[in-house]
Amino acid sequence: MKIRLVCSAGMSTSMLVKKMKEAAEKQNFEADIEAVAESQLKNHLEALQVVLIGPQVRYLEGKIKESLEPQGVKVAVIDQMAYGMMQGDKVLKQAIDLNEGN
Repeated sequence: MKIRLVCSAGMSTSMLVKKMKEAAEKQNFEADIEAVAESQLKNHLEALQVVLIGPQVRYLEGKIKESLEPQGVKVAVIDQMAYGMMQGDKVLKQAIDLNEGN
């Protein structure tokens, strides 16, 4: 599953990406997870399934949904509590549930 986390500079989510990768490994779940700046998202669209947006840039949600949902990419804002507590397992679950339509 290909997941991209979007934030303003791609930095604040890098620690969360690490925690999500650890959670995926523990579950034997194959995931390609990276953090990117919103301006770089257009370079990461190939085979993309889920985009999760950092709570601090939630204002980008409408713009990103408008451009990606017609291509079948699921888009949501990361749960603020899970983001703040760096709960990679919960954010990974959010991405999986979103992709499965739950």
